[in-house]
Amino acid sequence: MADATLPRNEDSPRGMAFALSAYLIWGFLPVYMKALSHIPAYEVVAHRVIWSVPVALAVLVALGRTQDLRAALRSPRMLLMAAATAALISVNWGIYVWAIGAGHALDTALGYYINPLFSVFLGAVLLGERLNRLQLVAIVLAVAAVIVLTVEAGRLPIVAISLMLTWGCYAYLKKSLPLGPNQGFLLEVLLLLPPALGVLIWVEGSGQGHFLHGSLADQALLLGTGVVTAVPLMLYANGAKLLKLSTIGFLQYVAPTLIFLTAVFVFGEPFGRAEAIAFPMIWVALVIFTVALVRATRR
Repeated sequence: MADATLPRNEDSPRGMAFALSAYLIWGFLPVYMKALSHIPAYEVVAHRVIWSVPVALAVLVALGRTQDLRAALRSPRMLLMAAATAALISVNWGIYVWAIGAGHALDTALGYYINPLFSVFLGAVLLGERLNRLQLVAIVLAVAAVIVLTVEAGRLPIVAISLMLTWGCYAYLKKSLPLGPNQGFLLEVLLLLPPALGVLIWVEGSGQGHFLHGSLADQALLLGTGVVTAVPLMLYANGAKLLKLSTIGFLQYVAPTLIFLTAVFVFGEPFGRAEAIAFPMIWVALVIFTVALVRATRR
């Protein structure tokens, strides 16, 4: 409770612990998902939804905030908005899980690196927010990096762009949802629960499932998807309230950096000439973007 007395522009140790823990979990999540790469992505996503419900519900009960959720369930407008964010996050999870299993972890790192720049772009287009010169330079550099990768590969980096679009739009709509982050997450997975249960019943009923018909290791890993899904999201949501915007700006690069290192040095994904040009361009763009963010926060 001591954090509540801190000035608004101060970082809380609790906030730092929460947010950094979330980013570290997200950073090492590819290793966990790689262990599930032999299971279809849609089945893994179904388990992420199903086992996130009890975790998120337990947190909400412990915090005594279930009343907010009951009110949201009675509001058609709230349910419609939550359905939109739930659809976006489920698509994002599906792309991510498939990409890790298919050997595209490097593309997921790229997607999450450029996402902050996309969020700034969304704010300019949809909210009429003005972009300063540094922000424009950062966005142009990121676009140039994507062009380099596209020219070299002969196609757009679809995985990176898809993750950027789904997560960026999810974050944008999530800000409009008049509900606390923990309650909002539980509402989203509750809305996704019926289709997730449908998928699980279908795969297990047809004998293709990996929970009832798989190994003990598969069962344990699938059960654990609820923890690795719900816990970092709620840690981040609570940590962000107790940190300065500029601090969050720095921390958001922890996860994609860990994913990048894992992809190259653990998974052994190819890092060719185009990547050697594009990724430094992205890193420079992020440095410029962070400088602009710090300046804006100080003002």
